[in-house]
Amino acid sequence: MNRILIVDDEPSVRYSFKKLLTEDHYDVLEAATGVDALRLLAKDVPDLVVMDIEMPGMTGLETIRRIKEINPQIPVIIMTAYGTTDRVIEAMKLGAYEYMEKPFDIDKMRMIIREALGMKLMTEGGIHLHMKSRESVLPDRIVGNSPAIKEVYKMVGKVAASDAGVLITGESGTGKELIAKAIHMHSNRADKPFLTINCAAIPDALLESELFGFEKGSFTDAGKAKSGKFEAVDTGSIFLDEIGDMSLSLQAKLLRVVQEGTFERLGSNKTQKVDVRIIAATNKNLEQGILNKTFREDLYYRLKVITITLPPLRMRMEDIPLLTEYFIERHNRPIKNAEITIPRETMDKLLSYSWPGNVRELENALKRALLLSKNQIITPNLITIGPEAEPLQDIPEISETQEKGQMPLITLHFPGDPGRYEGKLYHEVIGQAEKELLRLTLNHTRGNQVKASKLLGISRVMLHDRMKKYGLEQ
Repeated sequence: MNRILIVDDEPSVRYSFKKLLTEDHYDVLEAATGVDALRLLAKDVPDLVVMDIEMPGMTGLETIRRIKEINPQIPVIIMTAYGTTDRVIEAMKLGAYEYMEKPFDIDKMRMIIREALGMKLMTEGGIHLHMKSRESVLPDRIVGNSPAIKEVYKMVGKVAASDAGVLITGESGTGKELIAKAIHMHSNRADKPFLTINCAAIPDALLESELFGFEKGSFTDAGKAKSGKFEAVDTGSIFLDEIGDMSLSLQAKLLRVVQEGTFERLGSNKTQKVDVRIIAATNKNLEQGILNKTFREDLYYRLKVITITLPPLRMRMEDIPLLTEYFIERHNRPIKNAEITIPRETMDKLLSYSWPGNVRELENALKRALLLSKNQIITPNLITIGPEAEPLQDIPEISETQEKGQMPLITLHFPGDPGRYEGKLYHEVIGQAEKELLRLTLNHTRGNQVKASKLLGISRVMLHDRMKKYGLEQ
C-alpha cells in the first residue's frame, strides 16, 4: 500500500484528504507544519508528499527544499490558494512534481497522485545515475564500446601520429568533428593550434578570405590587412568540415596548400608557406561530386590518403545506454547527491528508433528531457522523436479478428445482486469495460505498451497503473 504524507496547517484539509485517499486504498500520514513533516520523514519515508505552501513557521517552499536534500526521489505535489507565477517557478525549480491551486478538481488530483506514484514503479530496474555537483560542463568526447565505434578508435590510433591527410565521412550528427579533434590530440601536434571551419556555413566569397586572409584594399571594407586561418593554425591542424560544399575555385587554392603548403592572401602576390595538417569531413558522396564536376578529383585523392567512415547511430545501438549516461551527466546541473533515473521504458524507447539525426539528435532529445523532467526521472513521454524517425522494428497492429473484418465486442455484466454494490455500481460496471478495453488493446498491439498507451490516449504510467489494477501485467 502506497503511503502519502499530507502537510497542511488546516485540519479540515487534512481530514478531507485522509477520507479521499483512504477510500482509494492509500495509507495516509498527516503533518500540520513543515517541521512536523521533516520529523515524520526521519522516521517513516512516504511514497508521496502533498503539501501546502502557506504554513506557519517553515514555508512549503523551504520544506520541499529540505525534503529534496533528504531524499530527492520523493515526489512532492505543492498546493496553495495563492497561485502566482513566481511561486510556480520556484516550486518547480526546487523539484516539485506538480503545482495545484486550491480549490482543485478532485479527479485531476487523483490522476496526478497516481502518476506521481507511478514514477516509483518506473524507477525499478532502471538506470540510476548519482550526480555530483560540479562547476563546468564535461568536455566533448567520443563515447561507445560497440564493435563499429571500436574500429574507428583503432583508425584514429593508427593515423594520429602521421601527418597524412584524413577524410572523415559519415552522416550528419555522427561526430566527425570529435574524431578530427581526437586525431589532433593524439598527434605530435597536440600542443599546437586546432581550428574548425564549416565550409557550408560561410558564403563562398567570405570563405576565401577567412581561410587565406587578405591585404588592405583588396576589396570593399578591407580597411586593413588580416591573416587567415591557415596562418593562424601554422604548425597545427585545421578541420575543414563539409568540404563537399566548397566551390571549385576555392578547391584549386586548397589543392595548392595540400600539395605545396603555400598560398597567397587576397590582393597579394607574396607567397606564404605554412605547415598545417588538413583533416576534412563530408556527409556527401564526393565520388559522385567528381562525376558531376562539382568536386576536383585531384583534391579528392590528396585529401583521402586515409578515410575514416563513422557509423550511423542505428548501426551501433548498443552504445545508446552509454551515450545516454554521458549526455545526462554532461548537461545536468544537479543538486548535491541527486540521482537521475532512466526507467526501462525510457531506455526501450531510446533503443526502438533509428535516430536519423544520429548522436546529435539523441543529445538534443536528452537535453530537452532533462529540462522538463519531474523528480529527476526521465520518463518516456519526455523523449520526443523527430517525425522522420521510424521504429527499427514495427510491430503488426492488425489482430486476426480484424483481418476477417470482425471487431471484438466488449460485454458488460450487470450484477445479479446490484444492492451489494450500493454507491459503487457505476465504478464496478465501468471497471469491467475498462479491463476488457485494456486487454483487447494490448492484444491488438501484440503487448506493445507504448503503442497501446498511444492508441488509448493515456500516459504510459497510467496504462501500467491500470494493468496492475486489473492483473494484466505481462
